[in-house]
Parts: sequence; C-alpha cells; structure tokens
Amino acid sequence: GAVAPGKKITARIKRTLPVKGPQAPTLSELMRWYCLNTNTHGCRRIVVSRGRLRRFIWILLTLSAVGLILWQCAELLLNYYSASVSVTVQFQKLPFPAVTICNINPYKYSSMKDYLSELDKETKKALETFYGFSEGKSKVRRSVDEWNSTGSDFFEQIPLLKFEDFSRTATDLRSGHKRKIEGSVFHKDSSIVNSGDSNDIIGFQLCDANNSSDCALYTFSSGVNAIQEWYKLHYMNIMAQIPLETKEKLSYSADDLLLTCFFDGLSCDKRHFTRFHHPLHGNCYTFNSGENGTILSTSTGGSEYGLQVVLYIDEADYNPFLVTSTGAKIIVHDQNEYPFIEDIGTEIETAAATSIGMHFTRSRKLSKPYSDCTENGADIPVENLYNKSYSLQICLHSCFQKAMVDSCGCAQYAQPLPAGAEYCNYKKNPNWMYCYYRLHEKFVKEQLGCQQICKDACSFKEWTLTTSIAQWPSTASEDWMLRVLSWDKGQKINKKLNKTDLANLMVFYKDLNERFISENPANTLVTLLSNFGGQLGLWMSCSVVCVIEIVEVFFIDSLSIVMRRQWQKAKKWWNDRQRDRSGKPPQAGDLERQGHDNPVCIDEDLPTFNTALRLPLPQDNPLPRTPPPNYSTLRLETAFTEQLPDTLEVGQH
Repeated sequence: GAVAPGKKITARIKRTLPVKGPQAPTLSELMRWYCLNTNTHGCRRIVVSRGRLRRFIWILLTLSAVGLILWQCAELLLNYYSASVSVTVQFQKLPFPAVTICNINPYKYSSMKDYLSELDKETKKALETFYGFSEGKSKVRRSVDEWNSTGSDFFEQIPLLKFEDFSRTATDLRSGHKRKIEGSVFHKDSSIVNSGDSNDIIGFQLCDANNSSDCALYTFSSGVNAIQEWYKLHYMNIMAQIPLETKEKLSYSADDLLLTCFFDGLSCDKRHFTRFHHPLHGNCYTFNSGENGTILSTSTGGSEYGLQVVLYIDEADYNPFLVTSTGAKIIVHDQNEYPFIEDIGTEIETAAATSIGMHFTRSRKLSKPYSDCTENGADIPVENLYNKSYSLQICLHSCFQKAMVDSCGCAQYAQPLPAGAEYCNYKKNPNWMYCYYRLHEKFVKEQLGCQQICKDACSFKEWTLTTSIAQWPSTASEDWMLRVLSWDKGQKINKKLNKTDLANLMVFYKDLNERFISENPANTLVTLLSNFGGQLGLWMSCSVVCVIEIVEVFFIDSLSIVMRRQWQKAKKWWNDRQRDRSGKPPQAGDLERQGHDNPVCIDEDLPTFNTALRLPLPQDNPLPRTPPPNYSTLRLETAFTEQLPDTLEVGQH
C-alpha cells in the first residue's frame, strides 16, 4: 500500500541514523520533515515543488511572507503602548478656582526709599552720565540701618559700563573713568544701543571673586534694559537682607489693594482673601484659596456670577526704576497649585474694565510605559520647596535652587529657601552674582540636568482664559463713581482718586461645561493577540498551534539535536581515550546500533514489501534473520489411519 511521504522520511531517518537512546535526526532532515508536515503551505511547496525555478519562487515568497509578518508584528508591538485621547464634556456645578492678585509694584516706593536711597542715587548718576539729563539735586534720605554702609563699595565693584566699538576699554558711568576689560566674555544681546553714538554699548561686568581674570561681560540692546537689569541685581541684594516681617509691612495691605468685591452676586471682603508674600511681587492676595477648608463654587455662568473686584493701584507710589508698567497681575490656578505669577500671570490695565472668561478642563495622561509623566512627583529626585502639589515648574525652580545652594553657597532671592540655606547678599557672599549668572546660563542651555530630571504631571487642571477690555469708568460716570469710591475709602486713601489708579476686574465661567481629556490605551492584550493572529493567517496561513509547532521544531528539537550530537561526540571521544589507555580492543557492545535496531524507537509506519527489500544490512554485526525452510517438512502426513477408497482410485489412475 501507499505510504505518506512524511512517514517514509521518518522511517528512513530511524533506519539510517546512528544513535543511542531516542531518535535524533539531523537538522536538515528535521527541517525537511517540518516542511512536509506543517500547516504553513509555503514551506511544503518548497520541498515538493519540481524544478529549481519553481522552488526558488516559493522560497522567495515564503521568506517575503515571513519578513512581512515580522514587520507587521513589530509595528503592532510598537503601537501597543500608544494611547488614544478621548474628550468628555459634562454640564455641572463647577468649583471656582483660586484667583491670586498682585500689584505690579511690589513695595510702596515711599516706604522703600530708606533702603534704596544709595541705589537710586547711583542709578540717577548713571543716567546723567550716559544720557546727559538730570532731575536736579534730589534729597536722598539716608537710612540708619547698615544697608548703605557697604553699598557704595559694592556699586564701585559692579558699575554700569559703556563700551565703544566692542573694544577692551570701557567707561565707568559712575565715575567717568576708563578701565581695561580683561578676560571678557560677551553674553546676552550685543546689539547697538540707541544713544548719541550708534557704536556705544552699555552693560556691566561680573568677575569671579577668587579669580579676577575670569569675568563675564553682559551687554544689552537698549540702555533701558541694561539699567533695569543692573538695578534689579542690586535690588535683590538689598531685599535679601530685609526680614520677611518688615517686607510685608512695606508692601500693600488688603485694604490698600481691594476697594470693592462681589462674588456670585453677593458682596465679599478681605476675609475671603488669603495673603502670601511673593519675593518679586510683594504681598499678593488669593481669593478662594481653600485654606479654611471651604472651596466656593458657582452654579451659573456669566460675568454677573463670577468674581468682581475694583483694585486700587496707586501709580504715584511706584518705583520708577524697578517697574515700567502700571496695573496688577492675576493668575487663575487650583487651590493646591503654587501661583507662578511672574511666569504666567495676566496683566490688568488701569482705567479699564478687564473681563476674563474661563473654560475649565481636566486632563489625565497615562503614566509609564505610555508616557514619561509622574503621578505626584514622588519618583523625581528633587525636593519640592513650594509645599504645593507637584508641577513641572515647581520641579524646575526647586532643581535650580538646589544647584544654586550647592554651587554658590546661598539661595537665589526669587525662590523659596531650602532647609539650612540663606538668601544670597553681597555682604556674606560677594561672589554670588557671578556664580548665579554662570549657573543660570547653564540652566538655560539645559546643562544642569534639571530639564532631564523633571517630568510633566500626569493629572492637571487648566483654566483657558479669554480676556476682553473696555474703558472704565465711562466719561459720563467717571465723576460720581470716583467721588463715591473716594468717600468709601477716604479714611485709608486720604486723597481724591484718579481713574489711572483704579482697575476693574471680572473673572467668571463662560459656561459650566467641564471638559475632561483623558488618555486610554489604544490596544489591549486581546486586540494585540487578535492582530497577531490576523497577520499570521494572512501571510502564512498559520495559527497559534502552528506557532507552537515552530517553537517546538526550530528551538526545542533543534537544540536537542545539537546537544545530543555534541554529547555523542564527547562520549565517543571519552570511550576512545579510555580504550587507548587500557589497550583493549573495542567490544561489540560499544558499537552504535542503527536507528532501526533501537528498541526505544517504535516505528508507527511499518515498511512495505518494497521498502523492506531496500533495508540496509548491517556490516559488522550480523543480525539474527529468519532461517531457511527445511524442505523435509514439506512432506504431507495424513491425519487418517485409513485412506478413503475414492482417493486410492484417483491415486492409482
């Protein structure tokens, strides 16, 4: 009968391969057996195809299909950790955010003159020397404190300088003397200054206190920018030495800043505001901070149901060198977030009504492995100095402050103090300015590693603001409104109000639609396996059982064959070595038995008559075979004692 080709190959392998123990075919025979018996049709066509061209075509098609499978499966794996964004909009009563309001001018200039008298005097000298104008002899009030005792010396160390044609010679704007600049490095904007001489450049030089030749020259495109930057540099030195309690008294109180307040159609006052001191903006006030455990909410959208306040700016008491704009700054934020008003604050104009409409959005990102965000900052190796919930800005500012303390020995004035550190000032840290500018340059160039360490927060809230401005108060209502406001606050202001001292602010929800943006896994494990199965079935007509078969044949069986062959070679080498040492001839039992003599093998495909005739005979050890027949046994012996009569008659005939 006909025998399947696969079974023929199995029988042939068992007959011809020398093994000890279970059958161990060669890798080529194993691959041929796999191609004939697998469910993947391409592999079978490689073996059974006739002609080299047809076989080559099938090999090419099969390899192409395998390549496409690997490519598509790799794409599926790469896309497995992708996320899809879903947006959900729901209408409900919304919690009102915290609104922080600061005057652009941090401290009353009338209260700060005692501390800033020397600095203001030096600034006016520089303006007179460079621009040629003067305000006349101003009466400078001297402070009894020790701020000014060393101020003049420090101003001499870091004066404003004027450079001509980028030369190494600079003119000291304080004294008018020329000095030679050694080891200068130009930074910032080196554009031409718009002064009398178009080739003049203004700036200042900072040098390492331990190495006077290591200097950095900072130039600016405008004399205004140069003077402001130089002024702020010395201003931070002075403010860092003033105690916090004193600075709070020098800044604006809630009664000074707030004239009227309404929320959700009801009157409110300073008790609904929480004060916190900002290093750059002085006393700021947060409405609905939630510190008392209560967070206000609103159930109706529109300007009439939000926060409405009238702010008293008092432009006449502004520092002329520190700030050049008039108004207030506000920021809308969550109650657990720190208000970075210097970074993302919105400025409010005076003599105008500013309406800010809000849209509330909550966002939720997937953490690892879908994105590189952090849940609460616990996995970020940076100490949170702000005592608020984690954000990327908090991490970056805290990281820079930590680097500042480690490198310069003191903390930068505009950021919170780390434990055990002090703010930098030129009395205790004469080298801090040079160190700060160098460190900030590295931070901007992302050389400190802060941008690499800090991550975005996975969950955050956002209020999208839409701002509109109108003239306020109107010409028709200006007179009576200013009179009433002056009367209401007369006991605190003691003068008639001007509309340029007032700002009207309205913050409200444009609608109560809460938008929730969330990321969801684009693929699940079930989807991934289904896609794998689709690719295998499309290109190779393969299933999961086929994949298991591939793993078994190409990995388990192939490894078993290789290991068995190596073991047989090692064992043969060891037996030969032992035989050479003893000098004994090889024993019959040492000879390897053929595959078809292996009693462990059970050949399920019995040989046919034709295949049995082609069985190879053993050469050395003859096998017991069936003995030839004894022809004497062919004689018939009757089983009867007497022969029948008709039989005898036939025999006789």
